[in-house]
Amino acid sequence: MDTVSSCAVPDSRGLNLYRADPYAAALAQCYLPADLYRHLAPHFDRLGELAGGRLDELAAVSDKHPPTLSVRSRAGTDESRIDKHPAYVEMERLAYSEFGLAALSHRGGVLGWPEPMPAAAKYLLTYLFVQAEFGLCCPVSMTDSLARTLRKFGDPALVQKVLPQVISQDFDELRQGAMFMTEQAAGSDVGATETVAREQADGSWLLTGDKWFCSNADAGFAMVLARGDDTPGLKGVSLFLLPRDLPDGSHNHYRVLRLKDKLGTRSMASGEIRMEGARAWLVGERGKGFKQMADMINNSRLSNGMRAAGLMRRALTEATFVAQRRRAFGKRLIDMPLMRRQLTKMTVWTEQARSVMLQTAQALSAADQGKGDAALARILTPLIKFRACRDARKVTGDGMEVRGGCGYIEEWTEPRLLRDAHLGSIWEGTSNIVALDVLRAIRKEGALPALKRHIDSLLADGLPCAAPLADLQARSLEQAYALARYAADQQRDDLARQVASALYHAVALAALRWEARTPGLQTRALIADQVLIHRLAPRDPCGIPADEDAACRAILHYAL
Repeated sequence: MDTVSSCAVPDSRGLNLYRADPYAAALAQCYLPADLYRHLAPHFDRLGELAGGRLDELAAVSDKHPPTLSVRSRAGTDESRIDKHPAYVEMERLAYSEFGLAALSHRGGVLGWPEPMPAAAKYLLTYLFVQAEFGLCCPVSMTDSLARTLRKFGDPALVQKVLPQVISQDFDELRQGAMFMTEQAAGSDVGATETVAREQADGSWLLTGDKWFCSNADAGFAMVLARGDDTPGLKGVSLFLLPRDLPDGSHNHYRVLRLKDKLGTRSMASGEIRMEGARAWLVGERGKGFKQMADMINNSRLSNGMRAAGLMRRALTEATFVAQRRRAFGKRLIDMPLMRRQLTKMTVWTEQARSVMLQTAQALSAADQGKGDAALARILTPLIKFRACRDARKVTGDGMEVRGGCGYIEEWTEPRLLRDAHLGSIWEGTSNIVALDVLRAIRKEGALPALKRHIDSLLADGLPCAAPLADLQARSLEQAYALARYAADQQRDDLARQVASALYHAVALAALRWEARTPGLQTRALIADQVLIHRLAPRDPCGIPADEDAACRAILHYAL
C-alpha cells in the first residue's frame, strides 16, 4: 500500500514529478528529435525525481533562509558581499553544472550531447526544475539570455573573452548573468533612463548612476542600460556589459546598497545597485540599447511564461495528488463532480501555457536561425508573458484551496507557489505594458498575419475539431482576429488585454489540436475543446451549460 495514502494530509514529498505528469514524456517526444529524446529520457526522469524530492527540500530551506548582504568587511573596507545559504548553492550546482540549463543551447557537451540542444530541450528541462524552485530559474534564464544577446550583438573579441565564462559548467569558473535595467524613474519607461556612461581612451566606458531592482545582484556579468550621450529619450540609451570583477581581481566600482525583501523568489538576491564609475564595455551599436536589450527581454519573457507554466503544473500535480487520496463524506475528493470540474479547469489553463511555451520556443529559435518568421516570435513572446503569468496566480490559488487549510501553511508547497506566481506579471513588463506590446507588434511589425498563418498551419496538421464544434471554432477565431485588427487600427489601447487573451487562446487551441495527433496526446483535443468553449467563444455567464462531467472524466482519466 502507498504509505502516503493513509495519511490524514496527503504528502507528495518524494513523488517523481516527471512520471506524475501524464503528458511530459509524450510532449517531449512530440517536440524533440527522436534521438535527442531517447538521450534525454533518463535525465528527465532524474530531474523529475530531484524536483519532487531533494531539490524540493533545498528550495524550501532556501525560501526560509534568504541571502544576506555584507556591505563592509570586518576591517572596514567596502565589499558588497552577498552570502547565500548552502541549500541555494547546492541548487545552483544542480542547475548550472549538472544539468547545464544556461549552457545547453549555446554549446555541445552538456548532458553528454555533442551539439547545442534546441530550445525545446532547454525549456522542457527547466520546466521540470522550476516545479521545485522558481527563484533560481530567474538567474538561470538571465545567464542564458545574456549569452544569447552577447553573441548576437557583441564585438567578436568581447564575445570570445566573456562567453566561455558565462556558459561554463565548471562551477568555480562560471560567471552568472543578470540585467540591470530598472531605475526609480525608469521602470517600463526605458527612455527615462538616467544612468550615465562616459567613454574612455581605451574604448571602455565608466557608468554612474543607480539601478533600483537588480536580480542576481552579484552576477559575474550584467547587461546594463545607460545614457551614452545627451540625446533625449530612447535614442540616447546604449547597452553595456558590466563585469563584477576587474582584470586585477578587484571588485568593479559599484556597490549593492541593500537587498529587496520580496513577497516571493526569496531564495534569490535582488538588490539596489549604485555605480560609481563602474567600468563596462559597449555592446552593439551606440544609441540602439533599448532594441538590443529588448532582444534579451523577449527571451526573458518567454522564460517568465515557462516558469508560470511550471508553477501551474506543480500546483495541479499537488491538487490531483490530494484529490486522489483525501476523503470526505465517504468519497475521495476526485470522485465528486465539482472537484473534477475544478481540476479540469486547472488542467486547461496549465496545458495551454505549456503548449504556447513550446510553440514560442520553436518560433524564437527558428527566427534566430533565420529559418522562421520573426514577426511570429515577436508576438508570441508577449502573448505567453501576459496570459500564462496571470493564469498562474489563479491556478496556484486553486491548488491551495484543494489542499485546504494546510495549503495556507508555510511548511507546505502551496504558499511558495502562490507567492512566486505573482512575480511573472511584474518583471520584464507588467500586464498592461505587455498587452500593449501585442498591439505594437500588430501595428508596426505585421505580426497578426504571421500568427494567423501559424494557427492555420497547426490546425491543418492537427487532429480535426469535432463536427459539432467546427463552426463555433471558425467563428471564434475570426472574431479574435477581427478584434485584434480593430484595436490596432483604431488605436483602442484600452482593448489590449482583451486582444492579448483572445490571441493567446487561439494559438493555444491550435497547438493543442496539433499535439493531439501524437500518440499519447489524444486527450489534448478535449482540452482544446474546453479552451474553445470556455475561454475563446462568447458565452452567456448566466446560461445553463451542458453537462460536461464526461469531458472532465476523459481529461482526468489518468487520475481517476
